[in-house]
Amino acid sequence: MKIQNDNQWLYTISSKHKLFALNFKEIWRYRDLLAMFVKRDVVTLYKQTILGPLWYLIQPLFTSVIFTLVFNNLGNISTGSIPPFLFNLASITAWNYFKECLTGTSNTFTKNQAIFGKVYFPRVIMPMSVTISNLLKFGIQLLIFLGFYLYYFIVGSSVEMNLNILLFPVYVIMMALLGLGLGMIISSMTTKYRDLHVLVGFGVQLLMYLSAVPYSVAEARLKFPEFVVPFVEYSPLTQIIEGFRYMLLNSGDFSWMSFTYTLVSSFVIFLLGLIIFNKTEKKFIDTV
Repeated sequence: MKIQNDNQWLYTISSKHKLFALNFKEIWRYRDLLAMFVKRDVVTLYKQTILGPLWYLIQPLFTSVIFTLVFNNLGNISTGSIPPFLFNLASITAWNYFKECLTGTSNTFTKNQAIFGKVYFPRVIMPMSVTISNLLKFGIQLLIFLGFYLYYFIVGSSVEMNLNILLFPVYVIMMALLGLGLGMIISSMTTKYRDLHVLVGFGVQLLMYLSAVPYSVAEARLKFPEFVVPFVEYSPLTQIIEGFRYMLLNSGDFSWMSFTYTLVSSFVIFLLGLIIFNKTEKKFIDTV
């Protein structure tokens, strides 16, 4: 008598994935793991520290004060009618979210090689969890900015938002995609070239000064050499920072052409990072 086996596999794990594969169905299946990683990142970040979550507030405030003293008071960089401290705080709030996404995802493979070598789950969950958990820090720093914004508004400073504030979620998505895409590219390359991880911290600092964080694009056109200005103007991150200040402070430049260019660039960089990430995850364990 022949026994027919009707059992079927619930899931099939295979190394054969498309380069553009971002399997949302599989990610949704592992949503509890994603939530656990997000909680881990939030809880353990300042565990066993004296000030704990207060570091979320101290870092942008102190950085804004230093920027105000050095760039505005000493360097005479104009912020127009906007109070320099508020101008810098807006820039740093946006910059910090991008920076944390980039640096947090740039060592995904080397940092998690132990767990990657023991159990299967969608590897892209790791960089995604970093990007999502950093939203909490971004939200806290944004509340601090709004508190100072309200103070300056009450005392009569020339600050006002405009209708571009409706684009706020889009700017957050662009920052996340840009940081996640670049982070996945760097993470993939560090599996072979460990020196890149050392250069990330140095490179991020240089990128900050080329992304119009402590100054406006108009000031860059006035004071930078002509060959440097295009590097500032055509950086997607510059357009994000400038757009962030424009919608919150009604200061700076905005054009739909620049906005579209930045949106497309963010998606292209993310897709490029995803392709490289998917290709690297198949064989990284042999080189890491």
